[in-house]
Amino acid sequence: MHYICSRKHGSSSVGRAPVSKTGCREFEPLLPCNKMVGRLVSIIVGTSLFFFYANMKILYIVLGTITLVLGIIGIFLPLLPTTPFLLLSAALYFRSSSRLYEWLLSHKYLGPYIRNFREHKAIPLRAKVVSVSLVWATLLYCSLLVVSQWWLKILLILLAIAISCHILSYKTLNK
Repeated sequence: MHYICSRKHGSSSVGRAPVSKTGCREFEPLLPCNKMVGRLVSIIVGTSLFFFYANMKILYIVLGTITLVLGIIGIFLPLLPTTPFLLLSAALYFRSSSRLYEWLLSHKYLGPYIRNFREHKAIPLRAKVVSVSLVWATLLYCSLLVVSQWWLKILLILLAIAISCHILSYKTLNK
């Protein structure tokens, strides 16, 4: 960061300000002209950084809680993926609150999703069977009984195929 220098520089033989290391005659790199200005700038920057990081922590906690709720809903609703939302909320809690992060990892029901995926990059067989079955049951029901447009029916079947391929692409966790 450069600060504009308003003091008079020593004159050189040509009458210009001395050239700094960067070759800039109008700016003095990293050094303000006045020590008080420098202190004021560092106080302002430090204070704004404090409020920036404090607000970012709050934002991370709010986003982590939203993704946690979406992950919990995803346990019961097959169209929402559970593990990615829980992994995202763990990452957001890790950046904002160690207490919330530890709570999530040690949770009786939600913790195993995160730990299994983080350690093994695998999904348990029961979770694969249940999720693929629920995806197909839900999307077939919607495409056959709810939706009347043919292109939307095809889109739902393609969505079921894509979700199934994604789930089945992960290794199966053997306990």
